[in-house]
Amino acid sequence: MADSAEQPGTFFDLIRHGEPEGGRKYRGLIDDPLSDQGWQQMQAQVFESDQWDAVLTSPLKRCADFAASVAEARGLPLLEEPDLREMSFGDWDGHSPEAIARETPEALQAFWRDPVHCPPPGGENIGVFYRRVEGAMMHWREQLEGQRTLLVCHGGVIRMILGMVMATPLEHAMGAVSVPFACRSRIRMDRIAETSEWLSCLIAHQPGNP
Repeated sequence: MADSAEQPGTFFDLIRHGEPEGGRKYRGLIDDPLSDQGWQQMQAQVFESDQWDAVLTSPLKRCADFAASVAEARGLPLLEEPDLREMSFGDWDGHSPEAIARETPEALQAFWRDPVHCPPPGGENIGVFYRRVEGAMMHWREQLEGQRTLLVCHGGVIRMILGMVMATPLEHAMGAVSVPFACRSRIRMDRIAETSEWLSCLIAHQPGNP
């Protein structure tokens, strides 16, 4: 991914956490740390040529531990944002997609078909999820204006951010883009001086680990 150091603007490099311990399952707010493979996946997506001014992270271990290691190694401020935690999947948290597909196939299909009206049982409504992620990004684009920030977060969070940037209808935001472990994206956010409004665009999206 080309460096943005000489380009004016506000940049966020989004990277999803790598594989966590505990195998394939809906995690939501379950706080599993990264597996050894997960660390390797994330390390492979960070380069010496990357130039950041700050590191922003979800508080969950699978993001925060790696974010802290990057911030410490590069002498950067480490910022933690609770509203960038993953969506809660309610009763599905801790269960594999295969198990849910066997036990409640209709509910799983309904969620992916229409997440706005069919949230996971006991889980977070996608509209509520979107608004908290949007609020966090609106706050941090102001606080980090003109800087380049590494943002370490989750697949659902990245889907919401890219949905904001690309104006994807909310009912399609969860399935519109592929966000595998250690996927990396770059967005740019610019304030229009005359109106103080913001424009956002997707610069790059590079799924790294299917």
